[in-house]
Amino acid sequence: MRKLILIKHARPQVDPDVSSENWTLSEEGRQKCTPLAEDLRGFDFASIVSSSEPKAIETAQIIGQLLAKPVRTGNDLFEHDRSNVPHMESREFISMVALFFKEPDRLVLGNETADEAYERFGAAVDEIIAAEKGDVAIVTHGTVLALLAERRAKQDPFAIWRRMGLPSFLVMEIGSWKIVGGRDRF
Repeated sequence: MRKLILIKHARPQVDPDVSSENWTLSEEGRQKCTPLAEDLRGFDFASIVSSSEPKAIETAQIIGQLLAKPVRTGNDLFEHDRSNVPHMESREFISMVALFFKEPDRLVLGNETADEAYERFGAAVDEIIAAEKGDVAIVTHGTVLALLAERRAKQDPFAIWRRMGLPSFLVMEIGSWKIVGGRDRF
């Protein structure tokens, strides 16, 4: 059975003066990509498809270099669009994300509802799956990853979002959408 490996990017360098979609990896994030690549070594993916955000591209490039896999960016794999949201304190941000998942059809944070973000991201993932043979590896972001796990594997999106580290990954069987593994307690 083919697998979809959804990889959450490594830890970014947080800069409150820069919008999060433009953050790059921190030194710690770059270092943690090596053990991440080792954990991904056993999967049968031919290439790595990345979100267009710098932190995801850097994560994919490091993994690709370590595993000798080509990397390309894909359309619509970016995080839930919160480009209009200023930097928030952690507690406030977590509360807003919880509300985002709880009220998926209401615009509560950023420029997209949860439903809109899922539709965009899910369609992009399906397009990649249709074009690839073997396992599919996608480097993306926690919120859209959690939305896909909710809609396809019937998981609690907030619990997935909270549980996933930087970096981490979740493995689903393509078609059945059963979660069959991952890194960070799946």
